[in-house]
Amino acid sequence: MNIGEAAAASGVSAKMIRYYESIGLMPQVARTEAGYRVYVDSDIHTLRFIRRSRDLGFSVEQMETLLALWSDRSRASSDVKRIATGHITALERKAREIEDMARTLRHLVQNCHGDNRPDCPILQDLSRGEEAAPAKPKRRRA
Repeated sequence: MNIGEAAAASGVSAKMIRYYESIGLMPQVARTEAGYRVYVDSDIHTLRFIRRSRDLGFSVEQMETLLALWSDRSRASSDVKRIATGHITALERKAREIEDMARTLRHLVQNCHGDNRPDCPILQDLSRGEEAAPAKPKRRRA
């Protein structure tokens, strides 16, 4: 199948397929005499693996490692679990950071009158940058 068909079958855009090939995440595929890429079922399976990995937020480097482990039938599942566990930790940290941002913005919005007056605590906070950022409250661990 050609790149358009591969994109449709895998859920990965043709542009991203070309990118993954250019960085070596996806191996170079066979080409016709006219230079068109030709994809086979195993390529589509690899692209679906990449798509699912990307959907779960793995980095290109992590996807590269996971692809290598996937193709290594003698791998230890502990190697895969270590990568996934580290990724969970990073995702949870990012979720806490996003919640902290939302909490700060909620506080600023609640303190903004939202009327015709020019006074705006949101803009005041943004203009002060890092120096004005309130200390993050310590989270209690259960």
